[in-house]
Amino acid sequence: MKVMQLEQYAAIGTSPLVARKLPMPVPGPGEIRVRVRCCGICRTDLHVIEGELAPSRLPIVPGHQIVGIVDALGAGATRFETGTRVGIAWLRSTCGFCEYCRSGRENLCEAARFTGYHEHGGFAEYALVNESFAYRIPEAFSDTAAAPLLCAGIIGYRALRRANLSPKGMLLLYGFGSSAHIVIQLALSRGSQVMVITRGDKHRELAQSMGAVWVGQTSKDLPEKADSAIIFAPAGELVPDALESLKKGGTLSLAGIHLSEVPKLNYSRHLFFEKNIHSVTANTRQDGEELLAEAARIPIIPYTTTYRLQDANLALQDLSQDKIRGSGVLVI
Repeated sequence: MKVMQLEQYAAIGTSPLVARKLPMPVPGPGEIRVRVRCCGICRTDLHVIEGELAPSRLPIVPGHQIVGIVDALGAGATRFETGTRVGIAWLRSTCGFCEYCRSGRENLCEAARFTGYHEHGGFAEYALVNESFAYRIPEAFSDTAAAPLLCAGIIGYRALRRANLSPKGMLLLYGFGSSAHIVIQLALSRGSQVMVITRGDKHRELAQSMGAVWVGQTSKDLPEKADSAIIFAPAGELVPDALESLKKGGTLSLAGIHLSEVPKLNYSRHLFFEKNIHSVTANTRQDGEELLAEAARIPIIPYTTTYRLQDANLALQDLSQDKIRGSGVLVI
């Protein structure tokens, strides 16, 4: 099968993904093989490729927003029939018996493994996953529209939950990429209002067109303070600013898997009056199921820009330079 593979960690500008042919994967017990139709791209892919996460497996096929068709079943796999359209997301497996797994917090499992990081992902023609970690894709979505929901959507959903946004509250988003353009649709559908801070002209135009009540480049001109805020950009220097932009009792949610150094905080300016900081770590399968169901009801409409599999380096370069409107998707 054809893949785009990472063999050495390097800056995305050097085009480190290389085209390779790998043997057709064979599903093991409880696994399904998926013929990949498309795979979303994500900043986490950049963090993996550029070595910003702890080193894991090399070589590795990245990609963890996979939509495809089940075409082979391993021994004992009975959850899906061949021909079923499914999704594969970042969370790939957990131990199932630790204190975190048993208390509904499997995203914190010490033995958790992740797609496109520990095991080969979706920048490929085929992918494997244990059937219990695959998602049935609602008919409401095309393949390319479904792909961003499997990470940008799921992580955005969890980040919104962790932000403790009250009904009809004011939400402030820092960054308006793949996750944020899904979160704004979730928040608006729930009756909240949304303000957006983002650098790119095209991102600001998109946020405005999607219903943000205020859009700007910095918080200096915010018309009011927010009840909750989410930082999607991997920029720790935004944390003090976001905390100062919250009302008393407000919550800041940090959505990224990687964040640069956070500056020194001043207790009275940034944290007093019961302000909260909540990090976001991966997701649970329940998050994924709930997000897909809610997204189909609304329905959420992801904005996508498509690329060919062989253009994966270009797609990720565009992502790193904030050139993509909405979400980037590789079509296999």
